[in-house]
Amino acid sequence: MIENKYAEIIQEAWEEYDASKPIRKIEDISARVSTNHVFRITFEDDDIIIAKLSYFGQYEHFKEDHRIIHSLSNNLLYPFEHLLAKSLLKNNRVYTYRYEKDGIDAWVVFYNPSRVMQRLPKRLEEHHIKKLGQQIGKFHKACSRLRNVLPKSSKTLRTDIYTLMEQLEQDETKFGSRMQADYIRYHCELFLKNRLKLNAGSFETIPVFIDWNIGNFSVTNKTELYSRWDFDWFRMSSRMMDFYFFSRVVSDGGDKTVFSYLINPMTEERFILFLEEYHKVNPLTADEIRFLREVYRFFILNYVIKDGNYFFSDHYARKLQSEAFELYLPSVDRDFDPEKIIDALKIKDTNKIKSYVTR
Repeated sequence: MIENKYAEIIQEAWEEYDASKPIRKIEDISARVSTNHVFRITFEDDDIIIAKLSYFGQYEHFKEDHRIIHSLSNNLLYPFEHLLAKSLLKNNRVYTYRYEKDGIDAWVVFYNPSRVMQRLPKRLEEHHIKKLGQQIGKFHKACSRLRNVLPKSSKTLRTDIYTLMEQLEQDETKFGSRMQADYIRYHCELFLKNRLKLNAGSFETIPVFIDWNIGNFSVTNKTELYSRWDFDWFRMSSRMMDFYFFSRVVSDGGDKTVFSYLINPMTEERFILFLEEYHKVNPLTADEIRFLREVYRFFILNYVIKDGNYFFSDHYARKLQSEAFELYLPSVDRDFDPEKIIDALKIKDTNKIKSYVTR
């Protein structure tokens, strides 16, 4: 069992990094809803660092993502120059360690601890929503300025959907019944068609972190972004990939211990308020707003159905995957109207596309 090897893996990873600095204590500080593991390492001299251990996906993607994040962190200018948690370097490159023994393939990266200022309240007030919209608009702009100097990424939305479709071909039973497999396939094909219809391939590609729940970042007393950690869902993609989680952050229901991934937060007036403030700083296009439907569809297909068993504990994976068939996917084309947002933001729709393939 890999769970019995965590301390050994981290110990080996650190000894290869710097064996001259002995570890006194390794503590698991992971969030219990996730299969990813985070550890606090205390050294004999009382210094502390954070270790992230993963064994899902491909080591090459793990290494690639952290090198992109490091380059982003190193190149971001004021006021975001200290925003992202810093990975430890060795020989001037992000240090990652791969453990391959006894049938286990696991990877480790080390971080300096993030300083935390203030957490947003579980339910935001209107002034929080407005300020957060402005801040994210500025942050996305800062990321956009660096898009041409960051290392290239091999992951795309299409490759992830193609991977899911290949898995369906190889073993439908992995995803439930034949009917459920057909339903997943239907939504995969719809995503690909609508992505093409909206010309989403032309959207600017920037670094996105996707999982912007309140527990992953802190702000100043003026609600300015201060620190951001947890890079599990990082990718290079359209900025729109970040917005479903922002809708959850600003939702009327607020942050909840027991959670679901309903589409409802993207239909709330509070989310429109967030987008209005964002749009003032970093203008959105009509087709980007329409792509929000596909962002949600992709999120459910990729992060809940395809990879949910790796991102969530067994209990949550079963719950969310069951809800994906009963609630999430049926709601995609039924319950979200992007035209309402386009009208609210007064976006000039030069393409005059008022509908696209939904069924």
